Amino acid sequence: MTLALLFTRLILRPMRREPVRTALTVLAVALGVGVVVAIDMAGQAAAGSFHSSLDTLAGRGGLVITAIGGINQEMLGPLVRLPYPFRFSARIADFATINGHGEALPFIGLDLIGEATQEDLEQTKSPRDAAVQLATGDPIYVGSHLGFHMGQHVRLLIGDQMHDFTVAGILARREDEIGRDNVIVADIGLAQQVTGKIGKLDSIGATLPPYGSRKHWQSVLRSALPPSYTIAPEGSQTDANRKMLSAFRWNLHVLSYIALIVGAFLIYNTIAISVVRRRNEIGILRALGATRRLVRNGFLAEALFFGIAGSVAGLALGRVMAIGAVRLIGNTVQSLYVTSEAAPVQYTVGGVLTALMIGIGVSVLAALAPAIEASQVAPAEAMARGREEYVIRLGSRRGLWWAIAALAVAAVCSQMPAVDRQPIFAYVAAALLVAGTSAAIPNIILFLDSATHRIVEKSLAVEALVALRSLRASLGRTSVMAGALAIAVAMTASVGVMVGSFRQTVWVWMNAQLQADFYLRPAGSGAADRHPTIDPDIPNRIAKLPEVAAVDRFRVYAIDYQGLPASLGGGQTDAAEMSSRTQFLPGEDGQAILKKLPTGDYAVVSEPFANKHYVHVGDSIHLGLAGKMRSFRVLGIYYDYSTERGYVILDRRTLLKYLPDPAASNAGVYLKPGANAEAARQAIDGIIGGRGVMVFSNSKLRAEAIKIFDRSFRITYALEAVAVFVAVIGIAGSLLALIIDRRREFALLRFLGAAREQVRSIILWEAGLLGLLAIGIGLVLGLLLSLLLIFVINKQSFGWTIQFHLPVVLLALALGGVYVATVLAGIYPARTAVRMEPIEAIHEE
Repeated sequence: MTLALLFTRLILRPMRREPVRTALTVLAVALGVGVVVAIDMAGQAAAGSFHSSLDTLAGRGGLVITAIGGINQEMLGPLVRLPYPFRFSARIADFATINGHGEALPFIGLDLIGEATQEDLEQTKSPRDAAVQLATGDPIYVGSHLGFHMGQHVRLLIGDQMHDFTVAGILARREDEIGRDNVIVADIGLAQQVTGKIGKLDSIGATLPPYGSRKHWQSVLRSALPPSYTIAPEGSQTDANRKMLSAFRWNLHVLSYIALIVGAFLIYNTIAISVVRRRNEIGILRALGATRRLVRNGFLAEALFFGIAGSVAGLALGRVMAIGAVRLIGNTVQSLYVTSEAAPVQYTVGGVLTALMIGIGVSVLAALAPAIEASQVAPAEAMARGREEYVIRLGSRRGLWWAIAALAVAAVCSQMPAVDRQPIFAYVAAALLVAGTSAAIPNIILFLDSATHRIVEKSLAVEALVALRSLRASLGRTSVMAGALAIAVAMTASVGVMVGSFRQTVWVWMNAQLQADFYLRPAGSGAADRHPTIDPDIPNRIAKLPEVAAVDRFRVYAIDYQGLPASLGGGQTDAAEMSSRTQFLPGEDGQAILKKLPTGDYAVVSEPFANKHYVHVGDSIHLGLAGKMRSFRVLGIYYDYSTERGYVILDRRTLLKYLPDPAASNAGVYLKPGANAEAARQAIDGIIGGRGVMVFSNSKLRAEAIKIFDRSFRITYALEAVAVFVAVIGIAGSLLALIIDRRREFALLRFLGAAREQVRSIILWEAGLLGLLAIGIGLVLGLLLSLLLIFVINKQSFGWTIQFHLPVVLLALALGGVYVATVLAGIYPARTAVRMEPIEAIHEE
């Protein structure tokens, strides 16, 4: 007998007779693979950044020169006079929003007269002609995706001011380059005017001579520049952003694999049920001479079929899901990391092969145990119904010891440090928690059956008692179904508790941190790396209003520290000391720290910055400011949840000493006691006039911050929903298979006088009891995983200290929805059981 013939008769024909069960199993695998594909594609698409746009447009050189606070453009002179054939390109890099609304677009200033080529632009005038005619409409060149046409007038909000421009050309579209379609380019002189960076450059690109090593030319440039300047390879900023995003994307990948793991449980259950239902056929085949290898490979072929069909469907489904996921991931990236310009969602050869390997590999591995079990069935034992369940009950004690061992090792791994800023051991601990709980489920079912048997018998209907006994009798299959749903519930509970705890922690932190009556910032959407400024005259005039007690000006610069993006800020310590309650880590005297901060080169750092760069109180951090490397001693570490990049905070007077730019990134306005808030708001609006400055009240700013927080975690909720859906449809398919397998049992019940409604009730009771069991196990496992997420994984990945908070209402609603879905999943199998003809079922036996 060949494998193809065995697969056709023993596997394929029964699958064709049960199309609903087959379709549900394929869908479970497809959803698992689809989520993995979607997260991978969406993560790649969202990983593009503003800096990649600049690299695409001006990245013809080998090195980039930058400095905190910008580069004095007079530095170009000494560089150009170097006796080497360098080619230098001055650059301005900022953001603009069309009419002050919508997404922030990269606004890049280049030397169009000296650098741009006709192949870069699609226009009638040459770049040189357009650039020298700045007085005729302030020409800009726009990406093709923006939909503008040549000659069109455009209003852009840059910083806190609106500017009028004329579209002089469209950037040529290049399929191999990401970042050109949404960019706006202007001549560097015009860009300096509208961004307020007169005499300043954001960076200088250096095209290297064709001979010599990059390291050699880097040392040549270093000798000609002040020590505070940074020289890095072209594209290093994009690489740094991707490195910063690695922990976030890694966590998303781990979450996406949960649905695939749930699908693996269902594949295992499907093949195990196939083995149980075909034990007679297996015995006959073995008696006729079929080898153990042939039987094993037959069932592995069934898993291979599900893996291939599900993976192919998952590839198509993943692209659809990625379109929605890229927006959700982009929201989080914008809020916490860097301004992101999403690339097109597209397949890659590596991604497709990985998805196929994962889907097929997980399916085959999940089926390996039941396939081996099928191959080891002796012909004499094949006819003995129920023997496999007896064997499972005998092996449950061994499984309990494995569970205890897994939980013990998980406890040890949870105490291990991160590896290269990745919580590898914490993920191992989470996997061991799941594995240990799964191994203990048969014992949990036996214990709960013994503990609740009498209560069910006395308090509930006879159908409930029959359902309870059926779950115990089918211990192996029940354990797998309960395990799949329990993992999905655990994911829902753990992520729900983590997000709820984080949300509550942020809310408490904001209540303590946000004490001003009004807050001002430039209009447009915010992002962690974008720090436009307000005209310094605005807060100065607001400070003179009779209702105002103080104005806290805060300036932020985006910097790199040890190869990773960070933020340098300067605040008015006197205003903060009077009205703010900055929360420092336990054991630190906040008042003493804030009092000492203005007296010298001192700094405080945020908790994420300290954890990411291993900085402690008393350490010195070195920053390149005002032409030299400056050392700042760290006085304290404070809690901060505004960005994962991390903050270094100086007193405003210290910052102005080195970077004398009085413009503020944002400002807090404190009113005098008893002042009329409405009158103060009207006066502030009058001072702002037509500037692009947004004013938030205290309560509105908090509400806006929580809104951004909730938006950032929508992707995790979506992943939870998919995992639960996979588990629920898996239960529906497994229940359906069990009903078909137990048709003799239901036929006997009908012959003994059971009504159709009683049979239907038994199935629904089984689904309900299975749901309660899985939810109980999943909730306990979820709480353990939430502790791991809050106190280990998040701490090691992002550096945040989160206070544990149990969102009771949210959990009750989520788990209630899971239970209802589980019971509803039993409706179709119940209808199938009711429609069976008892006589036909008995005749089949």
